[in-house]
Amino acid sequence: SGCMSCSQRRYSLQPIPERRIPNRYLGQPSPFTHPHLLRPGEVTPGLSQVEYALRRHKLMSLIQKETQGQSGTDQTVVLLSNPTYYMSNDIPYTFHQDNNFLYLCGFQEPDSILVLQSLPGKQLPAHKAMLFVPRRDPSRELWDGPRSGTDGAIALTGVDEAYTLEEFQHLVPKLKDETHMVWYDWMRPSHAQLHSDYMQHLTEVKARSKNKVRAVQQLVQRLRLIKSPAEIERMQIAGKLTSQAFIETMFASKAPVEEGFLYAKFEFECRARGADILAYPPVVAGGNRSNTLHYVKNNQLIKDGEMVLLDGGCESSCYVSDITRTWPVNGRFTAPQAELYEAVLEIQRDCLTLCSPGTSLENIYSLMLTLIAQKLKELGIVKNIKENNAFKAARKYCPHHVGHYLGMDVHDTPDMPRSLPLQPGMVITVEPGIYIPEDDRDAPEKFRGLGVRIEDDVVVTQDSPLILSADCPKEMNDIEQICSRAS
Repeated sequence: SGCMSCSQRRYSLQPIPERRIPNRYLGQPSPFTHPHLLRPGEVTPGLSQVEYALRRHKLMSLIQKETQGQSGTDQTVVLLSNPTYYMSNDIPYTFHQDNNFLYLCGFQEPDSILVLQSLPGKQLPAHKAMLFVPRRDPSRELWDGPRSGTDGAIALTGVDEAYTLEEFQHLVPKLKDETHMVWYDWMRPSHAQLHSDYMQHLTEVKARSKNKVRAVQQLVQRLRLIKSPAEIERMQIAGKLTSQAFIETMFASKAPVEEGFLYAKFEFECRARGADILAYPPVVAGGNRSNTLHYVKNNQLIKDGEMVLLDGGCESSCYVSDITRTWPVNGRFTAPQAELYEAVLEIQRDCLTLCSPGTSLENIYSLMLTLIAQKLKELGIVKNIKENNAFKAARKYCPHHVGHYLGMDVHDTPDMPRSLPLQPGMVITVEPGIYIPEDDRDAPEKFRGLGVRIEDDVVVTQDSPLILSADCPKEMNDIEQICSRAS
């Protein structure tokens, strides 16, 4: 899998012909309408047409590798956008694009299709990129806002050709041909309606031929696993603004305080600093509720003397952050809280030192379990750990993994195993925790009902790891100082 170092290769890409962006509003920000967000030539903030073209080029290179020895076949990749989802009658959720589709073209409208097609008589990775997009429709645009249309889609994204969505039906019959290999995620289509309208019959026909439809998402995930310098810059921005939001939320803590208030404060501070949305429903868990790993009700009162565990992140220009901090809402750690907190912090520091090329998330997980077992013994939470029971004890008090890949998704590239050797450009989370439920009769009483997790976002580099969440305080002194600073 040498492909993962693709970013080091020199590609000879044709210069993208300059197409004038229409001087009207499109279905997403453009350098013309939003010059404060996008520089000329950018499709999404910080990411240029050249970067998107390079991604498509690399995908076709991977397909070339996968199909060596199969001469005489044409290759076509089909990716569907997401649909608009509805919360209830007539009330749409905020639209979020399918991230594999978005990664390859940057187009932000629903009901669209991206096609990458090999060129007759030319070798891969040479290809043409086509978008099929919703047609301009003044009556719909009056209600839902402007659409980019075919001219806007081409000029903004830099693909070779664009057509209205309906025109996709003329392409489908050609794909049925025996000599045509189609790459398309038919097992989990991102748009059920487009799948049944255009792709389902094709998939069934191909299933009976020697050229079955092949899934493409694993190949896209292999590319998404390694971030480019521009992607890392986006993730640094997300990490910085989330860290600032944490500081302001710590400062706004008081005792007693509603979980809902801290949730609102955190979301406000993220969005006020330029985040688009929160990356996921945050966990704002006071007291013993911190022992429910995905507690998202966030509707209880946190009492004086209790800690809050806040696991939150935002999405900024298509990239996300995912940070966890735990602190006492009254601004002062009690002795047992401090003991447990310091133990988790030491484990987290040790795990961070392992984030370098060659190790893997699995290796770091093993280290975390070893260190947790050691700390449980030191704190007297577990009395006599036999060698073979150490991991079992650690897993009882920390039932989750040490981390996951991070990128456009919170749980990024989910098909990529955690056993992969880390490489420069990979981004991971490191999030050890120790959770002691209040009804745990084995643990000393002073620790019961306490849960601590500390999570940072980390870029693997050739040198020491780059911590994207470095601005977010985690030393006890720093946290106590922020909580008690005068407004």
